[in-house]
Amino acid sequence: MNKEGMVSSHNAGKAVSVSEHSMPSLVTDLKSLLKLNVLIANVLPVFTGFWLALYFTGVSFSAHWALFFLTMLGSTFVMAGALVINNWYDVDIDTIMDRTKNRPTVTGHISLRTVLILGFSLSILGFIFLFFTTIEATVYAFIGWFTYVVLYTMWSKRKYTLNTVIGSVSGAVSPLIGWTAITSGFQLVPIVLFMILFIFQMPHTFAIAIRKHDEYKAAGVAMLPVVYGFEMTKRQILVYVACLLPLPFFIGVLGTTFLVIATLLNVGWIVLSINGFFAKDDEKWARWMFLYSVNYIAILFILMVLVTF
Repeated sequence: MNKEGMVSSHNAGKAVSVSEHSMPSLVTDLKSLLKLNVLIANVLPVFTGFWLALYFTGVSFSAHWALFFLTMLGSTFVMAGALVINNWYDVDIDTIMDRTKNRPTVTGHISLRTVLILGFSLSILGFIFLFFTTIEATVYAFIGWFTYVVLYTMWSKRKYTLNTVIGSVSGAVSPLIGWTAITSGFQLVPIVLFMILFIFQMPHTFAIAIRKHDEYKAAGVAMLPVVYGFEMTKRQILVYVACLLPLPFFIGVLGTTFLVIATLLNVGWIVLSINGFFAKDDEKWARWMFLYSVNYIAILFILMVLVTF
């Protein structure tokens, strides 16, 4: 696929060099290119994983500040690189969808060649930083990168409704990167963290897909609501949310406060999911589901740090 040629025909005469941009516009374009909100949401579990590994191994943070710096910087760069490459590859469908039409790859503000170079440069730099932590952390980062870039973006996203399941693996490995920078990941706590993130991403993504159903359909993206409809999607949302309910009890060592709050969050999400079967406005309900999911995962992973502080 000749993406440079494609974007040139779509934005004839629009492409400009980065140096011609005003600084505010460049900052806006970079935030969009890096999907800053998504990036931050993925980096938070890395920190939580690192923090909990210190807590459970009885090691002080002050003795590992350099390792922390390398882990956070490396994982951030790897994730940013994957997100940028995703933008480069998806430029054709991004031109169709309203939610992505202002990305610099679509507007032509930054050339696709520059975007691709930036994506791989960030990825390589991130892996170099992580290489100075542990091999296991580097391996998990590569699994996340490869799953998102190759298995999700380039292979399954446009063809199979299982794209959400495949893509969820890439986000779910983030706490394993942080944890394994300190100690082995073959332990209960990091595995539960992986499962929470893996399962959470299904209802979270399905809610987005319901809200943006028409855009995904126009772009030919095989999201579950597009292929099988809203009712099937709502049933799967409820199943996945219900699967989250027992997981906090496997890490009950975090204490009663964590268990109570996590359980209340899970029950609240189950109730909201059930309400979807009676919703008269699916888009409005999906928006509430999306907002709940974003706050759910942020509260949960911040709470894990606070109860072990």
